[in-house]
Amino acid sequence: MTSRPPSDPYLRELTQWRRVKDRIDREYAQPLDVESLAKAVHMSAGHFSRRFKLAYGESPYSYLMTRRIERAMALLRKGDLSVTEVCFAVGCSSLGTFRTRFTELAGMPPSDYKQEAERSTAGIPACVEKQVSRPVRNREAPVPAPQIASLP
Repeated sequence: MTSRPPSDPYLRELTQWRRVKDRIDREYAQPLDVESLAKAVHMSAGHFSRRFKLAYGESPYSYLMTRRIERAMALLRKGDLSVTEVCFAVGCSSLGTFRTRFTELAGMPPSDYKQEAERSTAGIPACVEKQVSRPVRNREAPVPAPQIASLP
C-alpha cells in the first residue's frame, strides 16, 4: 500500500516532521547529528533546528538525548548492564556527557538511578513502572501519578 503525499503544504510539512521524529525514535542509538538529519530533508542545520523546535518544543539534539536517556533508564532498571555499557548501547560516545545529561533529566546520576531503581520498582508492573519513571526535560512539568481505576 502506497500513500500519496498530502497536497496541502502544511500537511506535507507535518508529515515531513513526523518522519524525522520517527527516524530519531528508531535510530537513537546510531550516530545521528543535526547536520545529517537536516540534509535528509534538504534544509540547512540552522533552519532545520528552528523548524523542529517550533514543531516539537525542543531542539532535535535535545529530543535525541531525551530518547537516549529514556532508553538508558529502561536498561538500567533491568540491571543487566553497567552504566558504561548502557552509555554506549544508547548511542552516546562520551561517558561524561551521558552522565551529565542523565543527571539533568533523571535528577540523579546513572549509578544512583540504577541502585534506586532496583529498590523502588520491585513488584511494580512494567507498564506502570515505565509511566512513573519517564524522564521530564529539566523537571519543568511534574510527572503525573499513575491513575488506576477501581472496579465498582
